[in-house]
Amino acid sequence: MKKYNLAIAGVTGMVGRKFLEILEERNFPVNDFYPFASARSAGKMIEFMGKEYTIEELNETCFDDKDIDIALFSAGGSISEAFAPIAASKGIVVIDNSSAWRMDNEVPLVVPEVNSEDILKHKGIIANPNCSTTQAVVALKPLHDLFKIKRIVFSTYQSVSGAGVGGYEDLERGIRGDKNKHFPYPIFSNCIPHIDSFLENGYTKEEMKMIDETKKILGDDTLKITATTVRVPIFNSHSESINIEFEKPFELETLQSALMDAPGIKVVDDPDNLQYPMPVNVDGKDEVFIGRIRRDFSVENGVNLWVVADNIRKGAATNTIQIAEKLVEYWNAKLI
Repeated sequence: MKKYNLAIAGVTGMVGRKFLEILEERNFPVNDFYPFASARSAGKMIEFMGKEYTIEELNETCFDDKDIDIALFSAGGSISEAFAPIAASKGIVVIDNSSAWRMDNEVPLVVPEVNSEDILKHKGIIANPNCSTTQAVVALKPLHDLFKIKRIVFSTYQSVSGAGVGGYEDLERGIRGDKNKHFPYPIFSNCIPHIDSFLENGYTKEEMKMIDETKKILGDDTLKITATTVRVPIFNSHSESINIEFEKPFELETLQSALMDAPGIKVVDDPDNLQYPMPVNVDGKDEVFIGRIRRDFSVENGVNLWVVADNIRKGAATNTIQIAEKLVEYWNAKLI
């Protein structure tokens, strides 16, 4: 099997560390490996696939004279804006986990179960969607193909790990009875209906990310979408209530079968035995779990779904690596 030279920018962060774990789990074909992070981490050692590597500082010259095929970025939007184009200019394909490039018309926004073919159109940078969007579109894609979605209402219950280490530590502080430092209010024993900054239209950036990214990934600007995103006192895994209105009528059994047959989905839906997806059960897993599937009787062709996924894995690290795997597949098939 052909192996590829891989770099990670932001290797010491929460998602960067998860990159290492999942690359090993999935036995990604790595030849040479180049870990990059901020100046404060440069010089430290990191273990990967049984070898030790010295972390280098991510800067304007770090990609010079290195034969790198793929660079996975998870170092924040401003870092990606500054350094992803530099890497791409060296012939490296950047797969970026920040929000920096998601809505750029020249950059594919990819969830492999949904629109992997968009990878073929890349010009050096491929974007990984927002974690809450990723799990939602995995659920929406097979239904949109069958019944043509007309309107979507997203209501999310997002874990603190989606806010990075600071969010995680704030929940730990709250459990100990200490004061919050990251969130504007205590997250322990609380729900905060505010993720990212507020915009002039009254929505938050997180809500608009879900709206705009869903349209881009599904390739349909006609979709009517609204969203409310809420931070909840859960360490990991996001939950979403998704209300969908279709243009076409549907049989509930057909809809359920479509979800069960779709890639990347596990249906857990047995109310009689109290079986439904919960964060505690999906933590550490790569599938998108769906349950509470029921007709919405308030509209003609409506359905409700409960969608739960590990936001650090499927929402960020796993999806990024799945993009890299599809990229390698296309390279090996000489499609790009």
